[in-house]
Amino acid sequence: MTDVHAHGSPPGAAADEMLRLEGVVKRYGRFTAVAGLDLSVRQGEIFGFLGPNGAGKTTTIRMVAGVLQPSSGRIVVGGDDLLRHPDAAKSKIGYVPDRPYLYDKLSGAEFLRFVSGLWGKTGQEAERRADRLLELFQLADWKDELIESYSHGMRQKLLISSALIHQPELIVVDEPMVGLDPRSARLLKELLRAFVGQGGTVFLSTHTLEVAEALCDRIAIISEGTVIALGTMEELRAQADAGGAHLEEIFLRVTGSDAMADVIDSLKEAVDR
Repeated sequence: MTDVHAHGSPPGAAADEMLRLEGVVKRYGRFTAVAGLDLSVRQGEIFGFLGPNGAGKTTTIRMVAGVLQPSSGRIVVGGDDLLRHPDAAKSKIGYVPDRPYLYDKLSGAEFLRFVSGLWGKTGQEAERRADRLLELFQLADWKDELIESYSHGMRQKLLISSALIHQPELIVVDEPMVGLDPRSARLLKELLRAFVGQGGTVFLSTHTLEVAEALCDRIAIISEGTVIALGTMEELRAQADAGGAHLEEIFLRVTGSDAMADVIDSLKEAVDR
């Protein structure tokens, strides 16, 4: 990993900042999916990005990955403006979308070779890295089989491998555990921790709040396209006035689901009796 930025850091950016969203807005006609989002993600942290359905999570994830372009505002990745310097910014990103779209008529090995080549990484070292990833996710025996024969979980594992193949600095992950068996889910968690331990950064969106609570260093909760809570678990508990609460209860309180939170509290009291 490196923190040397080809185009310099934006004014006011922290030296250890990996991702910054400044006033990011995304509109679809008259509908505003993301409404002036401001975020700063530090290098070397797993950052959780949570919210109810329709809050703007996947839209934001796709903008950070460079798949969608903001209507206004800017996104800076490792010092590179995603709009002004897209190649430099995207080369730092490994993207794992929520749905694994792959080329069915390629084998697993061919797909990783193709993705690696897109990033200019070819030759024996690229082949060795692909083999290591396939072995890691127990896909080595399937490397020469067409992707059309892969199960959903296998496709997800291949997609995760393709996001890591070019050794990115930032992994952007949308619902990473979907379709994974318990062993692979555990492996992915350890892989993300190891990646961060080596100086990488993870921007993670998930509905599995237990995963977010266990993995993430800091968490942002959004609603209607804007941040409504941000911080470590302790900071979120303080903001929600929910000392000792787990993330699920905090999430329900800050997203306005007070009625649901009250039902849960009543059930807990009933069980305690």
